[in-house]
Amino acid sequence: DVTTSILDDYRARLGEQPGFDELLAAGGVREGSDELASRINHVGLRGLMDRRVRATRFVQDDGVTYGGPGIGARPGATGPGWRLDPLPLVISADDWAELDRGLVQRAELLDLVLSDVYGERRLLHSGIIPPEVIYGHGGFVHQADGIRANGQRQLFFSATDLARHRDGRWHVLSDRTQAPSGAGYAMENRRVVAKVFPGLRRNTDLSTLRDFFHVVRVALHEVAPEQSEAPRIVLLTPGPESETAFDQAYLSMLLGFPLAEAEDLIVRNGQVFLRNLGRLEPVDVLLRRVDADYSDPLEMRADSHLGVPGLLEASRQGTVTVVNSFGSGVLENPGLLPFLPAAAQALLGSDLLLPSVPTWWCGDPVQRAHVLANLDSFVIKPITRGVRMTSRFGTELTNDQTDLLRRQIEAQPWAWTAQEVLDKSTAPVVTPLGLEPRDLVLRTFGVSHAGSYTLMRGGLARVAPTPGTQLVSNLTGALTKDVWVLSPEGATSDGWSQGDQSDSPAFDVALSSGLSPRVAEDLFWLGRYAERAEGTARLLRVSDDLVEDYATRPGTLGHAALVILLDALAALVAIQPVSNASAGDAMLRRLATDRQLPGSVAHAANLTITLAQSLREQLSTDTWLVLGRLERSFAEHLDSGDPGDSVQIDSDVALQPLLAQTVESLLALSGLGAESLVRDDGWHFLDAGRRLERAQHLVTLLRNALGTRVPDRVLPRVLEAVLISGESVITHRRREAARPTNLSPIGSVLDLLLCDATNPRSLAFQLDRLSTAMRNVPRAPSSDAIDAVISNLTERLSTVPIEALGDHGDRTAYNEWMLETERDLRRISAMVDQAHFVHKAPQQMLPEFWGLSDGVEVGQVGAS
Repeated sequence: DVTTSILDDYRARLGEQPGFDELLAAGGVREGSDELASRINHVGLRGLMDRRVRATRFVQDDGVTYGGPGIGARPGATGPGWRLDPLPLVISADDWAELDRGLVQRAELLDLVLSDVYGERRLLHSGIIPPEVIYGHGGFVHQADGIRANGQRQLFFSATDLARHRDGRWHVLSDRTQAPSGAGYAMENRRVVAKVFPGLRRNTDLSTLRDFFHVVRVALHEVAPEQSEAPRIVLLTPGPESETAFDQAYLSMLLGFPLAEAEDLIVRNGQVFLRNLGRLEPVDVLLRRVDADYSDPLEMRADSHLGVPGLLEASRQGTVTVVNSFGSGVLENPGLLPFLPAAAQALLGSDLLLPSVPTWWCGDPVQRAHVLANLDSFVIKPITRGVRMTSRFGTELTNDQTDLLRRQIEAQPWAWTAQEVLDKSTAPVVTPLGLEPRDLVLRTFGVSHAGSYTLMRGGLARVAPTPGTQLVSNLTGALTKDVWVLSPEGATSDGWSQGDQSDSPAFDVALSSGLSPRVAEDLFWLGRYAERAEGTARLLRVSDDLVEDYATRPGTLGHAALVILLDALAALVAIQPVSNASAGDAMLRRLATDRQLPGSVAHAANLTITLAQSLREQLSTDTWLVLGRLERSFAEHLDSGDPGDSVQIDSDVALQPLLAQTVESLLALSGLGAESLVRDDGWHFLDAGRRLERAQHLVTLLRNALGTRVPDRVLPRVLEAVLISGESVITHRRREAARPTNLSPIGSVLDLLLCDATNPRSLAFQLDRLSTAMRNVPRAPSSDAIDAVISNLTERLSTVPIEALGDHGDRTAYNEWMLETERDLRRISAMVDQAHFVHKAPQQMLPEFWGLSDGVEVGQVGAS
């Protein structure tokens, strides 16, 4: 029976590499994994593969990224992406309870070490920790000496990477204390796996993850400066280019605190402020996801554009609490591991409950001699992670590489450590050939709360990308797993034991009531690019129909209309028009799919997704269902190739399905904006961008399609194409049939598309909505001028020179009217930009020495 042989086959594979497996034990299934094993046998390999595909689809639908900006194949994206295996890692309640005790003790110890390193330094003076281990580490920030964050603990967040030895004991591989990432990914994995295995999830009594994020909210409130009654808390992010941008945005959404980039913040008089439109809002707590070196260009790296000048001084003065605190990265130091047992005795008076993987520090002559004599059996790690000095597996080095590494260690012995290669436990991964055992690493998360640490009852599991791979890392393509921690006996429904239940302290958090100029601008351009992609796709659909029917039929009325439309389309997207209609097919395919061509559908769609990624906390969660479908529509229709290449649909593949799916997705996105977003400042900027883009698209199309005389017999076909692309052809036909007017055919079309305020696609409608949006955003000194331009444009609608478009009319007046309207619309865009999207002045590196005109040196600076 195929369905019952899956676990048997997996057990046979385990027999080839004896060790500890997280699913199967010698006598059967591990404690708590019976339901999972039963489900595996029940669905069989085909069912497991189906769930793997669904998990991948859900990850794409949610816009999950890792290793680069954006989702899918956008230009500039790097890294392997986010890969999720559908089978969860199950940990029994007893196993977790033991792990919890060890991790809490470790976090408390690391907190005491951190306080001592930037305080009395007793551990260094006594020799318990060699000074070279601390001062030689890249995470030591001497500028943070003496700074104490508000609260009982200096280490706010802790994350720990663990692996289980073949004897069943967990060992610490490394600590993550600089700006720990992954909690948001852990929550996303839980959401996806719950959808892939809904019955298994409901039938398993496991702990929830949401409570951890609630504790984080409370803990952030606890560390706010004492004078803050309703603290304002923001998350400082490097921006959408960060490899963990999704994790940061999702964490922001889970906590309910806004994301802020460096340009959103400013320090004045020792106080950090969040820049909102027209005002500054004080910030009390900064959740830092920017490495310390880059956080303040005044006192740290002067070339950093990710930091806030003066942030360290504000932290020093105690007006803002920064977590994790500056300098906490020194704990991400494998050189500390050999000395933590002695530090535990000195600071806690007890032994470590959770051992580290055996580690040797090369700064000690005895340990160094042992390492150099056994280089081929260790993992060699620099104490500071970096590009130039990376971890190496001795078993994978050639003789020349081993000799070079030996010389590097001898030159800087204090900078290197060696770790035992741990025989890690394995976990099953779904593959087309069945379940395969892969080495597993578990990352756990803790937060300082109520004097100790509270752990997420779960975590982020990673498994090797291929069998036998020793390095388990997201950057090398590791798969991830949801972590199911079973609830203990007597636990409440939320997974916490009865003894842990307590009423959460009441607190008020001052949420930002406005937008930073950066967010406002991103929303404005999100509306513009989404509308640009939709409008261009609609026009391409009409053009493609004409190409299919008339491209090879010169002399026909359809061919003449096609030539006019192709020229108008080329002018609209600012490319060279084709020499003849037979080249129209290639032109349309390029305008649909060339990601590198400004004005193409693919280019505008990519920018739409990119902006949405940076605005995740502002948008509906259903946005990613729509954008994931939009991206898949391109991925399914385009040839494979480098994401940055100008790939196109094969000429034998129809263009219409891609364009139809694109329009459908963008309509859904527009519907989400209309029905799911609160009418706040952000929504009005989003709508303003959409209305302005639609107006410009319409006016430019009408000028180029009708700005030259069109033969009488061809005109109806051109007008019909314009009406179809403007989603108004049915309305026009219905009105013409119901109440004929004295207007000419071209006059009735222009009246509907330009002057009819009841037509959602008309210029009049766009100007009315644009005016409403501009009245509802915060007023600026030039707001009255913007209102005046919009008002003048509205009044000018009554002066459209329709009569000039007669059979023998001079179109000069018509073209001048259209050009002036285009100029005014572009002028509005520039005025909105100047009024609301003012950015901080760019930082510039100054010379190391600067002086007076007579050459006398007067000072030394690093940045401005």
